[in-house]
Amino acid sequence: MNRLDGKVAFLSGAARGIGGATAKLMAQAGAKVAIGDVLDERGRQTAKEIEAAGGQALYVPLDVTKEASWAVAIDAAVKRFGALDVLVNNAGIFVGKGVEDASLDDWHRLVAVNLTGVVLGTRAALPHLKVSGPKSAHGAAIVNLASVAGLVGSQLDPLYSLTKGGVTLFTKSTALEFGRKGYKIRVNSIHPGLIETDMGQQTFVMRAQAQGTNDTEKARQTTLGLHPIGRLGVADDIAKGIVFLASDDAGFMTGAGLVVDGGWTAH
Repeated sequence: MNRLDGKVAFLSGAARGIGGATAKLMAQAGAKVAIGDVLDERGRQTAKEIEAAGGQALYVPLDVTKEASWAVAIDAAVKRFGALDVLVNNAGIFVGKGVEDASLDDWHRLVAVNLTGVVLGTRAALPHLKVSGPKSAHGAAIVNLASVAGLVGSQLDPLYSLTKGGVTLFTKSTALEFGRKGYKIRVNSIHPGLIETDMGQQTFVMRAQAQGTNDTEKARQTTLGLHPIGRLGVADDIAKGIVFLASDDAGFMTGAGLVVDGGWTAH
């Protein structure tokens, strides 16, 4: 189940966190993985860890906001592994500021990474996915990292929520476009709740500040209380969902959103 044997996957922002966990799990599931990131040292280390465990991995520098960077990174992956079957648009940032507090530069940075990066990644990978898709019974796959903040409103960061809502609808729209054009490319999104990563820690800091304190542990416990499942998520929780969406087991899914949030959006 959820095997990726023989597939080549490219993941943006995969040096650490959810992306790093996903790259490792994909390699364990049989995929050859290319890791793109701006964190060169961390990215190379993640690739080394995958290879040390018996997998095949390549680290390539990638600035997701630049079209030329995407072209070089995707070309390097295809040159190394011979094809591209899966794209994971994982790279994203969280500014953690309200509408009144965020500067225009903050907004431009959010858009550049969270929205433009997804568009550029999709465009760069598309020619290769169009080739590999027909060779598989269930086609090639794109998985976009959205968020529960792309499904429901965010009290803390409406601008982040806006970008992730855009990713949600871009996923549905490209699934429809590629289906209409006869491309065998499935496009789905995954919507994490609060995950214990560096970005998750940012939200604890922001919640504490909103309460007028520096007590991030209290903010963490408050957040924990919003999860009916009784715990916060970890990177592997999301990685497992991404591997599923990328695998042939999700062969009848496109334009869908997989929510992995410990029950957060059930409220």
